[in-house]
Amino acid sequence: MASIVFGAGTSHTPMLNAAAEEWPLFEEIDRQRAHLHKDGRRATYDELLAVAPPSVQAELAPDKLGKRHAGAMSALGRLHDRLIGARLDAVVVIGDDHKELYHDDNMPSILVYRGETIANVPNRRQGPDPDAASRPDWAKRAFARYFEESDTRHYPVDARLANHLTAALIDREFDVASANALPEGEGEGHAFGFVHRRIMKGVAIPVVPVVLNTYYPPNQPAPRRCYRLGQAIREAIEGYAEGLRIGVVASGGLSHFTVDEALDGELIRALREKDATALQTLPREQLNSGNSEIRNWICAAGALEHLDLQWVHYAPGYRTLAGTGTGLCFAHWA
Repeated sequence: MASIVFGAGTSHTPMLNAAAEEWPLFEEIDRQRAHLHKDGRRATYDELLAVAPPSVQAELAPDKLGKRHAGAMSALGRLHDRLIGARLDAVVVIGDDHKELYHDDNMPSILVYRGETIANVPNRRQGPDPDAASRPDWAKRAFARYFEESDTRHYPVDARLANHLTAALIDREFDVASANALPEGEGEGHAFGFVHRRIMKGVAIPVVPVVLNTYYPPNQPAPRRCYRLGQAIREAIEGYAEGLRIGVVASGGLSHFTVDEALDGELIRALREKDATALQTLPREQLNSGNSEIRNWICAAGALEHLDLQWVHYAPGYRTLAGTGTGLCFAHWA
């Protein structure tokens, strides 16, 4: 029988594709996007700036940015080493889609991809940003690192496991969507490209992409639903006849675009202590915008509740005086 023997979680922010000295340059992008206060209310950049504590300025000191960047790069290397060292036969990657493949005319709440391969296409546009072409060069370089440099690469998918997982989830009353191909000319989204390019570093371990609609109302799965989906994924894998060693990776998060150290700390505590109740009752009003990707970690936690969180690295990745940035987090279970 198959079993889940390894788990990981990783932020996938473009900050991880940029140099430390480029982090403050994200202010140009952050000034243009919509934000949320920490309690979930809508906010502009200027409104966040008005209420940001003066202590944020110290967080932007070059030495602090350099230390946090170096720590994140080391953490990515550790996740690569642990994942490869686990000798996995397949990896279930739980990520979200920023209207890269799925849009308002067809936005599945939960989708399992079951094609024989999944393409990673160079120069792909990340998300529904109509101004992507006008991004500054440093930002274009950062966003490009999710994807192949020159030629499309077709990464292997464990289609048999994906089909089994889909059927087993249906039996467990999860009405999952299913896809055996991507739209013509399209490739995997950045949540999955980050795992292939920055965690696996091109090593061709078969994957099973599980796509959650974390971002877009009205059909975002509730935290409880995400956790129970993870539990159902583990049950389905344990019912698979082949004796495979399976990993589960959550891609995304933590808090962004407003860094919320309290929210991130509560999530990490609950993961460490296997506090399923806390994970399932995180306030939904705080799980919107970039914070919504915490749902991917909640789902992974349900699948990994039989394993222990062995290591976690967290840093509040501030990048502007308004307190915007990303709660950078990396973890593995075994």
